[in-house]
Amino acid sequence: MERPKIDCRLGPETERLRHRAFEIDDADALYALNSDPRVMRYTSEPLLPSLDAARTGIANYPDFDVVGYGRWACILKETQAVIGFCGLKYLPELDAVDVGYRLLPTYWGRGLATEACRASLSFGFETLGLKEILGLVLPENIASIRVLEKSGLKFDGETMFDGTTVLRYVSRRDSAERVKLAGVP
Repeated sequence: MERPKIDCRLGPETERLRHRAFEIDDADALYALNSDPRVMRYTSEPLLPSLDAARTGIANYPDFDVVGYGRWACILKETQAVIGFCGLKYLPELDAVDVGYRLLPTYWGRGLATEACRASLSFGFETLGLKEILGLVLPENIASIRVLEKSGLKFDGETMFDGTTVLRYVSRRDSAERVKLAGVP
């Protein structure tokens, strides 16, 4: 996979959200997010054990250096609070790019995950020139399925990922069915 020629540590901006690479000062927010069993219920990751683990994870996050893009901190413009993450991740085991998002429960049900997902898709297609972006989701994660569908991804079957059967959704840059990505110029 070819690295982008631009610095993607600053991600897209929408009406309500800014996206940027995580900073060490975001460790409290990342710990709150990834240590909450409600948030982590539909992931294959263990709960984050400590604030130190959050700091270490941020300091050692390789994606921006390795492939040039990654998951950004999701910042609510109104309060400047880090409310979760969203962004793109290269999955070498599938040789594909995945869109992912995770928000603190306080911010669920406000359309913020959809807004962030659409912005990430737009960034991937328009800025990075990607041809296809996947969304992988556990079948029981109905809320995340709705976010993917509202963001224009289409069901494309099942696949194995991390030893688990997941639903595969896909959006293609050249697809006439892609929705207008709201909030992104």
